[in-house]
Amino acid sequence: MAGATNVEHYKDALIILTTAAVMVPMARHFRLSPVIAYLVAGFVLGPSGIVLLAPPDSWFKWITIAPDNQLGFIGELGVVFLLFLIGLELSFQRLVTMRRLVFGLGNAQILLSAAVITSFCWLIGLPAAAAVLIGLSLALSSTAIVIELLSQQQRLATNTGRTAFSILLMQDLAVIPLIFLVSILAGNSDVGVIEGLLTALSQAALALLAVGGIGWLALRPLFRLVTASSSQELFVAATLLVIVASGLVTGVAGLSMALGAFVAGLLLAETEFRRSIQSAIEPVKGLLLGVFFFTVGMSLDTRTVLADPATVLLGTTGLIVAKALVITVLLMVFRITPSSISEIVGLLASGGEFTFIVIGMATVSGIIEPALSAVIFAITALSMLLIPVLDYIGQRIARQLRATRKSEPELLASPHGHETPPRAVIIGFGRVGRLLSEMLEAHNVPHLAMEHNPENVTAGRKRGRPVYYGDARDDNFLRESGITTADAVLVTINSPSLIEDVVQHVRTVNPSVLVVARTRDAEHAKRLYELGATHAVPETIEASLQLAEASLVDLGVPTDHVIASINAKRDEIHEQLQGAGGKGGYVGQAAARSPLQKVMDQE
Repeated sequence: MAGATNVEHYKDALIILTTAAVMVPMARHFRLSPVIAYLVAGFVLGPSGIVLLAPPDSWFKWITIAPDNQLGFIGELGVVFLLFLIGLELSFQRLVTMRRLVFGLGNAQILLSAAVITSFCWLIGLPAAAAVLIGLSLALSSTAIVIELLSQQQRLATNTGRTAFSILLMQDLAVIPLIFLVSILAGNSDVGVIEGLLTALSQAALALLAVGGIGWLALRPLFRLVTASSSQELFVAATLLVIVASGLVTGVAGLSMALGAFVAGLLLAETEFRRSIQSAIEPVKGLLLGVFFFTVGMSLDTRTVLADPATVLLGTTGLIVAKALVITVLLMVFRITPSSISEIVGLLASGGEFTFIVIGMATVSGIIEPALSAVIFAITALSMLLIPVLDYIGQRIARQLRATRKSEPELLASPHGHETPPRAVIIGFGRVGRLLSEMLEAHNVPHLAMEHNPENVTAGRKRGRPVYYGDARDDNFLRESGITTADAVLVTINSPSLIEDVVQHVRTVNPSVLVVARTRDAEHAKRLYELGATHAVPETIEASLQLAEASLVDLGVPTDHVIASINAKRDEIHEQLQGAGGKGGYVGQAAARSPLQKVMDQE
């Protein structure tokens, strides 16, 4: 006969699940971020929440989290999963293009913010070692909360998202020298500063190379083997193995586990398994990340705040204001738009989770007094609780700035007054959209473009291009742009989720228009065919075909034979993708030439 179940062992898990099942849907109902629900629940139900209002051994202990809980480990896994998914959305090539923001802007933000905070701490009489560590740790922001907010609101692919992520990535890289600095200041290092720092950085580099090298050699064969088994359970298990193992490698080397998972995600972003992996772990990531936010809410010690509320509130305000000023100045130097600046400041002006690690180590080492560390923890936790509020304020200011910019003549132009009804409508006027516009003009095809980035619109219209400012997810704007009478819609934006939204809206406004969509890989192409795209162009496949064409011609194969074989292979791939996406009606002769080519052929 089974023994009696100890309910207390499962109490914490039940509280977390109740938060996910009740409070998160309530937050969504009131159009609030689920992050807020977890943060508030963690604060209220944590060891320094409502339980302090009740007498000892009251029934409150059954609805609150005990101080000796093990949620921190689970919450850390949530951050690891989040960074892994971010890596899946990026690629090494895109990361290289961000190097100016990562190493330039990111380094400048850490050093200048730390200098300002350190100077203040030194002026109020703190020891130099404590002031330096407090300044450097408070200069860091919350990767988990910021990235989750950007991801939920589909802002990662925007200028705001890319810039904020670049700064956060540099902050994650800066953690290892910061942790080593704690050891040096505590006098626990038997080697010199330079030698020790080089050793620590070498270990970090070797860890990243190990994750990257082993991943590059083993990940694709591993997932091919697992996929061949046709077992969803094995696929999920393999994904979890990759995430945890890569995180442990960098964690042992002194880096954050999330950084190793991020590198693993970058490697898998180049494979055909990216979408399947994303779908498999998204629900798990959401729940684990919720645990992390819950633990952040728990970290706000009400007793510390009540003991000295003026210090905590002034410290929180001072931290946010100081970092906001530094970040604003740097973003202006790096020529970031005013609307993006207001959003980025709202996201990054608060403290981050690494403060708890660094200051905790410094307290154990005797560099910082326990009473001071408790105040720093309270300031950090309170500022992190305010991130969703600050982000909301930043977005409101950004909308007002964009509304002000709409007074510019280039942004006031309306597609309703376009002189010639367009036969093709381009959605997105970045590099790809500009090239398409030039090709259509060369073939005398009437067209116009729509773009939501004010800078791209202003620059394009000053060069005489037919581009208009607006959101392609606005059905009325689509109708004004001539979608209902156009022959083809060409979607050139690079955000997968945004592409899917746009395709659905275009199909709603005009179910019969030809829709040509840019996509990253075969998996996303299948998804677009399911949503109604007529023609999806995977970048990876087209790049491979062009590489094969150039190589064969250079190897001496007759050009006409090469072109014929490349076209045949392209048609074969398109037929497979369309069939997989349930769009068999477009296969065959219709697939031989793209809608764009057919529009041009009619001229």
